[in-house]
Order: sequence, then C-alpha cells, then structure tokens
Amino acid sequence: MTQLVWFRNDLRTADNAALTAACAQDQPVRACFIATPAQWHSHDWSPARIRFVVDHVNSLAEDLAGVGIPFDILQGDWFSDCIPLISDLCRKHRVRQLHFNEELGVNERRRDQALRDKLAQDNVTACKYRDQTVAPVGSILTQQQEPYSVFTPFARRWRQWTGDNMPELHPVPKAKGEAMKPARFPSQIDGYSKAPPPLVPVGEQAAHNQLAEFLEERAADYNRHRDIPSVDGTSLLSPYLANGVLSGRQCWAAALEAMTGAGNARDGLDTWLNEITWRDFYIHILYHYPRVSMHRAFKPETEALPWNHPGDAFEAWKEGQTGIPLVDAAMRQLNQTGWMHNRLRMVTAMFLTKNLFIDWRLGEAYFMNRLVDGFLASNNGGWQWSASTGTDSAPYFRIFNPATQGERFDPSGEFIRRYVPELASLDNKRIHQPWLKGGPAKGYPKPIVDLKESRKQAIANFQALKD
Repeated sequence: MTQLVWFRNDLRTADNAALTAACAQDQPVRACFIATPAQWHSHDWSPARIRFVVDHVNSLAEDLAGVGIPFDILQGDWFSDCIPLISDLCRKHRVRQLHFNEELGVNERRRDQALRDKLAQDNVTACKYRDQTVAPVGSILTQQQEPYSVFTPFARRWRQWTGDNMPELHPVPKAKGEAMKPARFPSQIDGYSKAPPPLVPVGEQAAHNQLAEFLEERAADYNRHRDIPSVDGTSLLSPYLANGVLSGRQCWAAALEAMTGAGNARDGLDTWLNEITWRDFYIHILYHYPRVSMHRAFKPETEALPWNHPGDAFEAWKEGQTGIPLVDAAMRQLNQTGWMHNRLRMVTAMFLTKNLFIDWRLGEAYFMNRLVDGFLASNNGGWQWSASTGTDSAPYFRIFNPATQGERFDPSGEFIRRYVPELASLDNKRIHQPWLKGGPAKGYPKPIVDLKESRKQAIANFQALKD
C-alpha cells in the first residue's frame, strides 16, 4: 500500500506534518502537486507569485527526488479538477491513505471536503493536518471557548500557549528509496513570463539561509529599522511564508533560539516574534470567520459605507500618479518588484480607503494581483485593519497622513527619490509636499485629493454609519 502526500501551500520537506506522517509508515511514499491556473487567476494570484510557486515546485521536486520520493506534477484548471486527478492517482498507485495540510479559505475547504467524500467511496482515507500556524487553529480561545477578535488578548494567550506546549519541528524525512531524476513542471503557466525578477532566491535551503542571515545581521535592529522603507530592515521572508517554503513554527523556533543570550537584541527579536503572532492571528480569523474570504467585511455594519466610484482616482492610485509622493513611491515599488514595504502597505491602503474613500476590496484584489507574498489571511486582515472594517481595526478617526508619514519614516526622501525620480531635485522638506512653496514639481501631478478635507469626509461617513 502506498502513502500519497498532496503538496499545496506547504512547498517544503522540513517541518511538514503531512509529509512526516506519510513517511512514518513503513510503506512506499509518493507525492504530488496540482497546478490550477484558472483558480489561481480567479483568486487574483500575481505573475510574481505564480513564478515563485512554479520555481519552488521544481525545487521541491529536486529535494524529493534526492530522498527517493516520486513526485507527480499535474495540471488542471479549477479546484474541482483536483478531485478526479487525485482519485486517478490513488487508483493507479494503489494508494489507501492521502496526506495533506489544511488550507483555510472557503474554496479550499469546500474542495477538500468534496475530495474526502469521493475518496471515501474509493476506500481511501484522507488524513488532514493543521500546519499553517504555530498554534493550531482552534487552540487559542477565550475562557468562554470563543475565538478572539482582538489581537492583544489573542497575543497574550498565544504566548502562553506556545510557552506551555513548545510545538516540535518535524525533521526532513529520511530517504525512502534511491535518488531519482526529479520531475519538472510540464509547461509554463500563464502569467509566469510576466513576472518581475525574483525578489528572493529559489529553494528551501535559500529560505533557511535568508532566515539565518536576518537573525544574525538585522533582527537586533528590527524594532528600529522595520518602518524605514529605504533601509534593508525587514526579514524579506514573507514570500517563503506565504507559499509554505518556510513554516511559521520554524521562524518562531529560530527567534526563540536567537533570544538566548541576545542581550540588547531581544527587543528587535521580540518585535519580529510579534509579527509571527499577527500572522497566526489573521489565519485564526480566516478559520473562525469564513466570511472574510468571501469578500465580506468582518464588521457587517460597515457593508453600508457609501464608497466612492473608483474611476480615475483608483487608476491614479494603482499607477503611482496620485501626486502624494510616499503613496506613489510605494505603489511603484509594488508594480516594479512585486513587493511593498509593510509600513507602506498601511499608508497606501489608508489613503485609498480613507482619503479616496474607495472600497477596500478593490485595493485588496490589486495587491494580490501584484504581490509575490500575496497571502489571503494577511492581505485581507491588513486591508480590513486599514479600512476600519475588520477585526482589531484602526479606529476610523485614526488616519495616516502620507505626507507626515514620509517626513517621519523617509526624512531624507531617499525612498521617494528611488521610485519617483521626477522629485529627485527637491530638498528633503519639499519632497514630501511638492505642491507647497512654488507650486507642483515639473513632470509630477498635482494631488488628486486634499488630504485634510478628505480625512474630514471619511470621518463624517463613518460617524454617520455609527449614528
């Protein structure tokens, strides 16, 4: 009898619950991956993410071939195509147990349930594992056994749970047979060739190298540098995490180990550990409140907000032509690289949803269409936080001013000059508000909205909803 592992959002051999469970059986092991490009496009996957996944599936194939695990790379169009493909593979190779790690989007959960129903008819057992978070979804609950909807008490309970339980990392499986020729993607997927250059190196080992380099060289200053977009102060691990090349548990364990004897570096490490907690929090929200993956606001009452028609303002935002330098620099970074600095994700999202008062769902989809690290739970959680429609959201009256954000976090204008060269000749003060003292800069648009007046209108819209 053969054990089959279905890789999805977990493109790694280390700390992979499904792979570990399959290899623990004294039986042959096979693995598979199914590309569903039509479904990916319907979920707003970016060319950058498609390229990342294709490259890392090929890298995973090499790793599995090295330990003697045959790997089938299959292709359908939609999630529904996975059911007959898996069923046929089980029948062909006399599989009696399928192992996979849980995915928590609504469409993914429906796909998995339909597959389990089909495999039950074929006398194949489907074994599901909770692998996306440090603390398994469902384990962090209030004293009333209800899910948390505010981050701070969740984080407090999360720290207690992880300290009490100390989740163990699964090792890379031992060889299950002779090394073999690795499988390869049968063809390029639509969108692959349109991707920007890779943001980070390819491969599971490259991900671990990136993690080690961050912890050794930048983590100590993370609390001071993470908000400065011109500085290489973030981990750049998000593409690996979003696509399962690294697990949250691996990052958590590495951070705890680095804290031992870290001295003054502990503050930076603790701040980064808090980001891992935020990731778990948003995944828990996705699990407990499926509506957030169905284009619904976490706060139902905010569905009545009178969003503006997107029109030319939305196009200007997408293209980095709003006349607001920090917003434009951030959007151009996104369009050119497939990535955006985390502080700027909040700035650009608030500008769209508060100053332009355009529906957060349009911004959420656009980010997914561009980001290499587009991950439903985190992207949705961040957008709803910024739009004041979500769990633990920013109060509707707390609205970032992108000009003052630029003055605070890019005081010399280095980041703005990198992506908005039209403003390169301006001094460090005027570069953040080029519409003042002398009028608009040559070749750069006037602001498409008045920051103060649009802020007042956004507050009034939320206040009216509250009243």
